[in-house]
Amino acid sequence: MKNLLIVCALLLGTHAFAQNNYFFPSGVSFDPAVPTPEQFLGYPVGDWHTRHDRIVSYFQELARVSPKAHFQIIGYTNERRPQVVLTITSPENYARIEDIRKEHLKLADPSQTVNVSSMPVVITLGYNVHGNEPSSSEAAILTAYYLVAAQGAEADRTLKDAVIHIDPNYNPDGRDRHSNWANMHKGFPPVADPMDREHNEVWPGGRFNHYWFDLNRDWLPLAHVESRNRVAFFHQWLPNVCTDYHEMGTNATYFFEPTKPYGSENPVVPRSNYDVLNPLFATYFSKAMNEIGSLYYSKESFDNSYPGYGSTYPDIHGGIGLLFEQASSRGHVQQSSTKVVTFAFTIRNHVRTSLATVKAGVENREMLLKHQQDYFKSALDEGRKSAIKAYVFGDSKDQSRTRAFADLLVKHKIETYQLGADLTVGSTRYEKGKAFVVTTDQTQYRLVRSMFEKVTTFHDSVFYDASTWTMALAYGLPHDALSATTKFSKGDKVTVENLVTPPAAVTKSNYAYLIEWNEYNAAHALYYLLSKGVFVKTAFKPFAATISNAKRNFGYGTLVIPVADQNLDADALHAVVKEASATAGVEVAYGGHGFSAEGIDLGSNYIRTVPQPKVVMLIGDGVAPTDAGAIWYLLDSKLSMPITKVNTTQFNQLRLHEYNTLILPSGNYNALGESGATKIKTWTQQGGTLILLKSAVSWAINNKVVDEQLRKDEDLPGGQAGKKETKRMDYVTAGDYQGARAIGGSIYKANIDITHPLGFGYTHRELPVWRNTSIFLEPAKSPFNTVIKYTASPLLSGYIHPTNLEKIKNSISLQVSTVGQGRAVLFVDDPAFRGYWYGTNKLFFNAIFFGGLITSGGFFGEE
Repeated sequence: MKNLLIVCALLLGTHAFAQNNYFFPSGVSFDPAVPTPEQFLGYPVGDWHTRHDRIVSYFQELARVSPKAHFQIIGYTNERRPQVVLTITSPENYARIEDIRKEHLKLADPSQTVNVSSMPVVITLGYNVHGNEPSSSEAAILTAYYLVAAQGAEADRTLKDAVIHIDPNYNPDGRDRHSNWANMHKGFPPVADPMDREHNEVWPGGRFNHYWFDLNRDWLPLAHVESRNRVAFFHQWLPNVCTDYHEMGTNATYFFEPTKPYGSENPVVPRSNYDVLNPLFATYFSKAMNEIGSLYYSKESFDNSYPGYGSTYPDIHGGIGLLFEQASSRGHVQQSSTKVVTFAFTIRNHVRTSLATVKAGVENREMLLKHQQDYFKSALDEGRKSAIKAYVFGDSKDQSRTRAFADLLVKHKIETYQLGADLTVGSTRYEKGKAFVVTTDQTQYRLVRSMFEKVTTFHDSVFYDASTWTMALAYGLPHDALSATTKFSKGDKVTVENLVTPPAAVTKSNYAYLIEWNEYNAAHALYYLLSKGVFVKTAFKPFAATISNAKRNFGYGTLVIPVADQNLDADALHAVVKEASATAGVEVAYGGHGFSAEGIDLGSNYIRTVPQPKVVMLIGDGVAPTDAGAIWYLLDSKLSMPITKVNTTQFNQLRLHEYNTLILPSGNYNALGESGATKIKTWTQQGGTLILLKSAVSWAINNKVVDEQLRKDEDLPGGQAGKKETKRMDYVTAGDYQGARAIGGSIYKANIDITHPLGFGYTHRELPVWRNTSIFLEPAKSPFNTVIKYTASPLLSGYIHPTNLEKIKNSISLQVSTVGQGRAVLFVDDPAFRGYWYGTNKLFFNAIFFGGLITSGGFFGEE
């Protein structure tokens, strides 16, 4: 038994009495009044995966026992776990912490004179954005202890010259999901076999947040509450150094920056970040890893191009963001190709680079402060010299979506103004009160570029993730760059508070109420009304009504709420309509009578009743968690609409007849078998609406659920038909060759049929579409069923190999397939990508609400 205990202790890389010696550099003494993590938790770090609440409690204890540590909650996750930050600095600094913060922010204001010689450097150590990469939160515990408890001249100097914020867990919900999994499957002794259940989480795994989103893609979109809280705190301090800790495959070693040079670096960030700061910090990291004999590499992989990464967002604010990747034990111990990787070993590597980051930050304090000061000064200079003097944006027909984009800009501290007077640019008219302007003569100029610029030329052709992030296109808003020759007027500066404009009061009607469907938030109002038992109709043809003695046009999809055709009396209906208007923030128009000034009347057969959606979505093994999560989040956050989520393993028990809409997110559904495919087809034939996304489209076609055809590669422009013998190439180039031909994520111009129920609410036929799939469809069998088709010159922004661009030209993005009395909606592209593609969200709303109204021959007069 004694020998077994010794072996297990060595395997885990720690003795209870020797935690400090294992994790920390030698020769450091610690304040005995500060409890070690082991003393507080009751076990050596690395023996268990520490729950988030215990991490929070330890940080609170450090703040209680030491004047060097200060605890705060910056927000809460979807599952109500606190997001916390422990600020560590000298007591003298903390006594004037607000003055230090305000003085530090002056670095971002070129009009201010700042003396950096005595200013502390601001360092944010951030950990565990991917919940099942857990070593970094354990490292955060140890790093916090070290910084608070370490004694001596160097420790005192560190806290005198730095304000250090430790955010131990960027993704508390995902971490606890994984921690519980690893702890509940831990063996005694622990099992290193990679096939053991401990190392293989069930779907969706702990990587993601509550809604199965990858939060390390969300620093720019700010789709999720965790990111909004984190970025708000970031802007309170504008740290000089930020870390972003991760894990990778068990057979790897350790990665620190620099990342792959040139093509993987953000084009708006000054070269000094990549050529000076990254290599400088790398010397500290390599020294730290050399001291403990840990293997590592840099410069070969990963990228710093996308501003939505935790390691890139700081770069675009005059700081330095640092990515770290550790070979994962994915549990407590796991066998790699060469050795057993222990949880404690993974933690130690992250601890050492955390301490090295602090050391590098303190020893190069003035350089970092001056770098940030110069960054914002040069950004302002570049903005003033730019040929583009401002960007204007806004859709007068959709104020919900327009305000949402303005809100995003303001959250990123981009100076945004109301448009002071009507402005026409080309054929686009921007209206005062319904449009906004962003000038380029501001210190956030480089982030402004990231939001609006369309880039199609690149140094590299292989991307770790998306190759474009033009947010103005993602929101699908009309926008234009304004040169010096275009005169425009700025109105009031926008704040988060003055963006909120309550809708006009709803005038009681004894005949009908009207809601324009082109408003993004109209879908929220529609679901609210349906959930309250209100019968709502939608217009299949446009019309004009006389309201307040003026003619007003109403487009395709307009919601008509008749007063007489309800189970509620006029007063009760008015109350519910008012609630819907206030809840969704949309205007409700007064329909005083049914005789229209133009077009169809309100009693027309072209105005059809919207069925109450009863939606079920398949999830689980085979389904892409992020794609399913995007749909769940979209319906939750934008419509407040519940959706039933059913595991694919339970499909045989699912009573499909209880639902009218079935969603299959992108995934592999082969596990459903022939019987599952038949069940879905039969249900659809009986009148159901089947919504298919990306690879689910391929599955449905290959399994004869829908009678459509995939286009084979040899039939596509640039395909392999008639090609000669394959050209010989060097083996080492295979990765780059294949990577350059992947459709990793770019933006294209498409044409949408705005008269189709899936196109209702769109007022422009040109629509930006996000594409990251290699699926191509043959044209629909019906000429009326192609809803969205790419144009002949489609590329708007991002990288695409010329061969693939030829394939995308004039190809199909969205079509409908008739299946008996029902229909299948085939989304080749993702309409809800990462929670921020507002511009195509309405397509999905339309599929949910109007899918059941689509018939094979178009509108046929009666319901």
